[in-house]
Amino acid sequence: MDLRTRITTSIKKAMRDKDSARLSTLRLINAAIKDRDIAARGEGKEDGVADDEVLAIMGKMVKQRKDTAKTYEEAGRLDLAERELAEIGVIEEFLPRKLSDEEVRAAVDAAVVETGASSIRDMGRVMGALKAKYTGQMDFGAVGPMVKDRLSNL
Repeated sequence: MDLRTRITTSIKKAMRDKDSARLSTLRLINAAIKDRDIAARGEGKEDGVADDEVLAIMGKMVKQRKDTAKTYEEAGRLDLAERELAEIGVIEEFLPRKLSDEEVRAAVDAAVVETGASSIRDMGRVMGALKAKYTGQMDFGAVGPMVKDRLSNL
C-alpha cells in the first residue's frame, strides 16, 4: 500500500473513531501533500509528487514541530508542547524506521565510497546521495557534521 493510501485510510479510521487530535494531524499531512501536488503540476508533473517527496514533506513537518515544541517548552507552555509532540508521533507512523547511529555511520561511509569523494569540496555530492537513499530515515542536520568530519579525515 502506497503512502497516500495509508494516510487516506488512517483519516477514515480516525473519523470513525472520533479521534479529533489524530484526524487534525492527518488532515494537515494531506493538505501539505496536496499543496505540493499543485505546485508540481505547475512545474509540469501531472502525476504530482512521488513517495520520496512525500517523505521529505513529512520530515519537514516533524522538524517544524520539534522546533515549535522546544519553543513552547522554553516559554513554559507545556500543554502546547505536548500537542506538538503528539502530532510528531502521528506523522512518524508514516515515516520509515530511523537508522541507528551505527547504520548512519555505515551509510555515510558507503556514500563517500560510492560518490568517490576525496575532499570536503565533495560534501554536497555525498549529502545528495544520502538524501536520495535515506530520506526520512536520518536527521540530515546531524549527519552533515558527520560527513564533514569523515571527509576532512581523508
